[in-house]
Parts: sequence; structure tokens; C-alpha cells
Amino acid sequence: QVQLVESGGGLVQPGGSLRLSCTASGSTFSFFHMGWYRQGPGNQREKVALITTSRTEYGDSVKGRFTISRDKPKNTVYLQMSSLNAEDTGVYVCKAAYRVAPASSLQEFWGKGTLVNVSS
Repeated sequence: QVQLVESGGGLVQPGGSLRLSCTASGSTFSFFHMGWYRQGPGNQREKVALITTSRTEYGDSVKGRFTISRDKPKNTVYLQMSSLNAEDTGVYVCKAAYRVAPASSLQEFWGKGTLVNVSS
């Protein structure tokens, strides 16, 4: 019903910057939130950043370094990452919550993830 496609991952040097994108398509009738999670060992997911119509949230480890933003007409969110360090390495997965039709309930959707490798 809603498909998420991430892009922008890759290899970057410590101290560098990178911007991730996540675009939602399909039955995106009513936006609720979109965000980024980082997947580490044991398949655990850490919230990196989240954006709603009224607020943004950040994980403690990225506050002051990462910025999440949204382009409403494109159904796209961006994660601008700066001052990257080795601990930022991981698979970044996009999550979205949408109402897919009038009178429908909220549903959550997940992307496949994009790898960010911070290394010299």
C-alpha cells in the first residue's frame, strides 16, 4: 500500500557529511510521521530521528549533528548527517506511518535500509 525507497548511503570519512533520502509512494493519503532508525548487532533498532507535522525528535547520540526534514509534495524525508564518526556506521532504515484511505487506521511501513559506513 505504501512503499519506501531509501537512498544516499555509502562510504564517508570521519568528520564528513552525508544526506539520506526516503521517498514514500502508493496510498499516501494522510501523513502521520516518518523517521530513521539505525539497525545494529542483534537486529535491534535505535531511533535516530523522527518528524511529524508539528515536531522533530532525535536520538541522544545524534543531537546537534543530524537534522531531519520533510518535503511534503514529494512525500520525502531527508536526514542530513554531519560530523560523522565510526559509531554512526550502520544500516539506516526508513519508517513511515500513513493513513492509506479515508476512515482507515494508521499503518506503519518500513524500508529495506541503506548502509552508512564511516571509515578512513
